[in-house]
Order: sequence, then C-alpha cells, then structure tokens
Amino acid sequence: MCGDMKVLKGIFFFIMGLIAAGCAVILICALNPSLTAMLAERVESINAAQSGQNGGLGGLFQDGERQPDAGMSDTGQPGINSDWLEGQSGYEQPEGTPVEIPDSVSGRMGYEPVQEEAQEIDDAEADDLSETETLGDTGSNLTFDAESYPYYAMLEPDMQQIYSQIYANAMSLTASFTPVTPVSVSQVKTVFEAVYNDHPELFWLDTGYSCKYLRSGRCAEITLKFNETADNLEEAGVAFREAAGGITAHAQTLENAFEKEKYVHDALMELAEYDLAAPMNQSAYSALVGGRSVCAGYARAFQYMMQQLGIPCYYCTGYAGEDHAWNIVKLDGAYYNVDVTWDDTEDSNYNYFNKSDSEYASTHRRTGLSVYLPACEGGGTEPAPEGTAGGEENASDVTDTGAADISGLINPNPIKPMEWQSKVVIDPVPPQPTAEERMQENLNKAGITEDQVRDTMQEYYEDCEKLLKGVGKGDRQFVTVIPESLWSSVERAYNNGDYRKGYAEKALKDMGATDFVIQLQVERLGGGYYRIYHNVYTE
Repeated sequence: MCGDMKVLKGIFFFIMGLIAAGCAVILICALNPSLTAMLAERVESINAAQSGQNGGLGGLFQDGERQPDAGMSDTGQPGINSDWLEGQSGYEQPEGTPVEIPDSVSGRMGYEPVQEEAQEIDDAEADDLSETETLGDTGSNLTFDAESYPYYAMLEPDMQQIYSQIYANAMSLTASFTPVTPVSVSQVKTVFEAVYNDHPELFWLDTGYSCKYLRSGRCAEITLKFNETADNLEEAGVAFREAAGGITAHAQTLENAFEKEKYVHDALMELAEYDLAAPMNQSAYSALVGGRSVCAGYARAFQYMMQQLGIPCYYCTGYAGEDHAWNIVKLDGAYYNVDVTWDDTEDSNYNYFNKSDSEYASTHRRTGLSVYLPACEGGGTEPAPEGTAGGEENASDVTDTGAADISGLINPNPIKPMEWQSKVVIDPVPPQPTAEERMQENLNKAGITEDQVRDTMQEYYEDCEKLLKGVGKGDRQFVTVIPESLWSSVERAYNNGDYRKGYAEKALKDMGATDFVIQLQVERLGGGYYRIYHNVYTE
C-alpha cells in the first residue's frame, strides 16, 4: 500500500510540475511579445517541416543536422548575415573581469536601448492593413557603403531591403508602412537598431517603434516614432547642420585624420555638458543644438561630425555599470575606442580617447549588435599631456596613425598663429545659459513650476499612489507632470506591469478596492515636459 501511495504522490507532483511550467511559459510569453512571436515562428517552421517530403520530420533535419530556427541566422541574432561576419576581426568579450567604474565618471551613462512595442493581430486585421497601408518609400534606390555603415553590412540581403525602407520612410516622415519583404517581428528589431546605430543624422527618429504581427511571427506593419523636432524639421535641420558645421569647417583645415578627430573631440566637450534631464538626450541634436546630453547624444554627435569629415566612426553600445554608448573610430586602418562623455568631466582629459579593447576591458563591454563591430586593437594615439616639451624632436615623432605628433608644440596650428593661446581652437560659440537658467526657460515654456515635476520613477510612483488614493473610488482622473526623458521608463512600466508594484497595489489595498482599470493620455507641454492624464476606474 505504501509503495502505491508513493507512486501516486510521484505522479501527482509530476503533473503539478508540468502545470506550473506551462503557466510560467504562458506568463513569460504574455509579457514578452517578441518571444511569443519567435515561438510562433518556430512552431510554424515545424508544422511546415512536418508536411514536407522527408516523412514525418519533413525539413526539420537534413543530413543529420538541425536546421536554423525561422528568422534566425547562424549567429543566433535574427537577420545577421553570418557569411559577412567571416573574416571580420572579431571582438572578444572580456571574461571574468568585473566592470569597474571610476568615481570620476560614475553615473555618466544614460543610453536607452531600442524599445519595441509588438502587437499580435488576426488575419482579418492583417488583410485590412494590406488594403489600406502602403509601402511608403521603399528606398530601393539607396546604397550604403559597408565601411561607413557597418550595421547595414551585417544584415542579410533581404533584411537590407527593410533597412533601406525604414531609412527612407524616416527621411520622409512616413510613420507607418507595410514591410517591402517578409520579415519576422524579431528581425524588425535587429534591422531598426541597425538603421538607428548607423545614422545619427536622423536626429528626429526616436529609439522606439511599434510592430503589428501575425500569429506566425510575420510583421504586418511597422510604425516609427519621431520626437518633437519632426514638427518643424526644416528649422531644426538648419540649426543642427549649423552647429555641427561650426566645428567640422575648421577641422577640415587640419592636416590629418588624427588632428581632425582630436579637434572634434575637444570642441564637443567645449560645446556640450552632461545632463540626464536634457530633452531628446538620445539624439545628436541634444548635444549639438541643445548643448546638453547623455552618453548617447555625445556619441551620436561625435559620430555625425566624423562622418562629415569622411572618417569612419561607429556608434557602439554596451554596458559600463549601466547601459552606455561610446564610439569606435578608424584611423589609418586601425580601430580605436573613444568615449567623449567620460573624457568630458570636471577636468577635461583624454583618459578614454583612442583606446584598445584591452584598455577598455575593465570598464566597457559591448552588447547587442555592437559585438559585431571590428575589434579595437590599436592604441597610443592620444595627445601628449600638457607641458610636454616641444621642439624639433617632438615635431618628428610619429604616432600609431602615421602622422607627426605635434601636440607638444606651442603653436600646433600655424594657419591661425594668433590663436595659439587657446587650448582648443573653435569657432566662436554664443554664451550659453546656465543649467538653472535653461531649466527655468523650459519650465516657463511648458507653463509649469519645478515643484510640479516628478523627475524620477520613485517620485512618480509616490505621487501616483497619493493621487490615486486622493481621488477615491469610481470613474476618476489624476494628473502628473514628468520630463520627456522619463517617459520611456513610465511607458515601459505600464507595458510590463511594473506600475502595479510601483504604486497601484498598495494604493488599492489602502482604498479597499478590488477592481482597477487605468488608461493613460499624454500631452506634450513643450520645454521637454509631458503631462500624463491617468483615467482610472476603481470599485
């Protein structure tokens, strides 16, 4: 009898384990549309395989080898061309070395990874889209040089068609369009990230987009998101090009690529300051026109100006204690890491200028598509410290770029001999207001006061909890104001349900409410601020 009971208990616990595992899978898929789509792709590929010619297994196995998942390349990254990667000088991720962030640059991050919103639709809605939606501009006439646009070169040929289409529609401000060739929801994210990383000139393109997809995982519609500069793009474009041109015009007069790079690096540090609350801080526009940005804006501004000078420069993203962005630059055939944000500290320096991967190993680690960028094996192309003796011996020194090292000379730019006293020779920049003056100007533009703004998620949650309890049960509304830079975090919290633990569960418990429905409406106030209307129903 005891033996039978043990068997029954074993069967019972096994069944309960299966049920628990199934519930976990359902929950994960519900919270991650991309994963749901990828699983759907896999199921569809298996179903298609089972109807193939090789018996019950169809095309699933061939010559004893498992075939790649639908939408996945041999690299494991959807849409990446494995053939292109062969022969590339591969980046090696540091192993076993913890990321060590010096106090002098702690907190100087701010990069926001690409955010997707994926929505599954049925066949009927997909049919409606095919009738009403258009391809927009397919970009079929566009070409992208592999050295200048490495993320484009990484993609499979059919994904390059989607890349061209996204770029062309971003240029024409066409927000929604149907893909020009079949593409899975997971591949769309790879392609969008490639476009975004290659093109800092698209300063009006936000880091997020949405995708409607079928149960099979095939994307039926792509919708791009634009920031506020898109409302008056012509005027914003003039300001952007003038700001960059004021730096690149002088850089063009310098002798070699290294001197041009150094000049742009120094001028950008002079022009911009680190500010986590800067509007549109993921764009080059924030650094060049606004004069305030985070690592993403610094890196994209540096990338844009180097591109204008004809020097290959890439946007590199990864981890440095937090999500972070920096650059990779190519000088005379060698690649180097450059982190302008971390050089632009209280005492501007060259601590993170033109360094190898090994020199970055303890502080920077690449992630995402950036792991496929060329390895940085060069080093030593940084200016000599101030006070280095000049003279003929210095003038004949040669750096790793093959150019004469003239950084120690009193007058390194004989073209403008009367300007040698300046550490950096840059075109005059109008006096910039202080951070406090800019903030007040933005608050005035938005018509609000500083004490109305909730600057962090913690402040936002605390305010929402208080306001939700204050309005009471029934059909109610409460309002908060946040900086534009916080919106992506707020949006993410409602998409993944974090807002419930953030404030809703406690507020509802204190109210004795059992049912709760919420809908958000967002108003752009100007000045880099949003007003959020929370329409709630509780009982």
